[in-house]
Amino acid sequence: MSSSNTPALQTHYKEQVIPALTKSRGYTNPHQVPGIVKVAINSGFGTDLDKNQIADVIKDLATIAGQKPVTAKARKSVANFKLRQGQVIGAHVTLRGESMWDFLYRLLSVALPTIRDFRGLPSRLDGQGNYTIGISDYSIFPEISVENVKRTLGFDITIVTTATSDDEGRELLSLLGMPFRRPEPAQAA
Repeated sequence: MSSSNTPALQTHYKEQVIPALTKSRGYTNPHQVPGIVKVAINSGFGTDLDKNQIADVIKDLATIAGQKPVTAKARKSVANFKLRQGQVIGAHVTLRGESMWDFLYRLLSVALPTIRDFRGLPSRLDGQGNYTIGISDYSIFPEISVENVKRTLGFDITIVTTATSDDEGRELLSLLGMPFRRPEPAQAA
């Protein structure tokens, strides 16, 4: 693969992040350096959408992710929730390789900075070095034209890393450009 086809964030990872992590953590083997395995995008839209709205959401999710999402269907009927078995209630996409790096680049450099009053993301990871972000409105992505959005839906983005601890994963994501919130200075009483 030539370097011209390599996504910008992947090039940054190889040229800047790996040496920085190796130096700060003292890794002796290049395989010890944590990396990103996959990015999973999940949207649950429940039972209150009709077939046309579901098709629009799936089309928008495919536009954002760059590949067709898999639909999630209800496993059993629940009358209290007006849920029928086999009804489409969500969609998800798993990105790997170049499409993962392209999506992360667009998320970090284009989508997150367009959020109104954005002050950073929480720095809490899941205990195993993985990070999940909740996006409340998917129209922050430039691929989606706001005029065509009939209903705002959110989705979760999970970034799965090979980091063995939260500190290691947080450092990896910070070096990649994840805009974590700064801790608030302690107030003097």
